[in-house]
Amino acid sequence: MSKKIMVVDDEPRLTSLLEAYLSQEGFHVVTASNGREALFLARQEKPDLIILDILMPEMDGYEFMRLQRKERETPIILLTAKVEEDDKVIGLEIGADDYVTKPFRPRELTARVRAVLRRTGQTEPIAEVLHSANITLDREDHTVKVSDQFVDLTPSEFDLLAALMSAPGRAFSRLDLLDRIQGTAYEGYERTIDVHIKNLRAKIEPDPRSPRYIKTVYGIGYRFARE
Repeated sequence: MSKKIMVVDDEPRLTSLLEAYLSQEGFHVVTASNGREALFLARQEKPDLIILDILMPEMDGYEFMRLQRKERETPIILLTAKVEEDDKVIGLEIGADDYVTKPFRPRELTARVRAVLRRTGQTEPIAEVLHSANITLDREDHTVKVSDQFVDLTPSEFDLLAALMSAPGRAFSRLDLLDRIQGTAYEGYERTIDVHIKNLRAKIEPDPRSPRYIKTVYGIGYRFARE
């Protein structure tokens, strides 16, 4: 099940951008335009993480955090144009888990979201052995079998295949896959995923020119075919 992220900001263009970007990265996103609306939605939706602006009408981010922390210990990333050190300290003292200053790149925020989810134990349990079609991947032994035959993969190819097999049918963007195999996404290196996919297909596909397992999702990236 995808993680639910709540974005709270009074700038409609920003909330729309983050909703589109985070949804593409596999998250379920709900949005609110002020702290009062966010409190109501948080009670109804119970998000796994909240991205929260500080300067908002009706109820600012600080007051929202004070009230929210009395009800649930949901991880919070502060999002603000204010860069003074005191603001950052206040936010972290109240209970924010991270702090991102505007302007920012959506991929940077996505990396922060995943890092906070990992750090706060909000990530899904990881299956040690993955089975799909004729392929078996064992994380503990770091082995891959295709039709009961062992296949030698590089570490990057192994991590890439594990990411794809962990969610058959899900479309992964190149950026998401790059983040999975490197831990941090670097602009300009997304196309290296295409090279890894080409090499991986050559090792596991019956016919790499007509892939059976790793499908291209045009305009997005790749997915592992459902059985």
